[in-house]
Amino acid sequence: MENVFDAKDAQNYINRINNLVEDTHGLWGKMTVDQMLAHCNVSYEMVYEPEKHKKPGSIAKFILKTFVKPKVIGEKAYPRDSPTAPQFLITGRKNFDDEKKRLIGFIQKTQQLGPEAFDGKESFSFGKLNYQEWNNMFAKHLNHHLSQFGV
Repeated sequence: MENVFDAKDAQNYINRINNLVEDTHGLWGKMTVDQMLAHCNVSYEMVYEPEKHKKPGSIAKFILKTFVKPKVIGEKAYPRDSPTAPQFLITGRKNFDDEKKRLIGFIQKTQQLGPEAFDGKESFSFGKLNYQEWNNMFAKHLNHHLSQFGV
């Protein structure tokens, strides 16, 4: 699995994103490319702009930590057409260039902060994660959706 904290791996993600164009079509799923970029941004918004999202209640957080967390932070890739959490559902079209720029900025910021900034950091939905769990979560999500759009 790639390391989102490594400059070379982070640049690889950015290069893949830069290969997308406004009319790139997904190989599976229903999202448009702009919606996919916005969807990928949600993971980072929960870290850097948490006020944009409602935190899960105690029952929802228990369910997320117990049943969803192992699938999200583990190393096994997501299957195609995996279900997504409600806050990750993107409706309507988004500005492709804005979403692309935001995602690249989030990837760069995460890489520059490094693993130390994430080791023991509280996740929006899963409680405290170590840097490897954060890496797996970010890397798996990016790989899944960039592969979905053929880059």
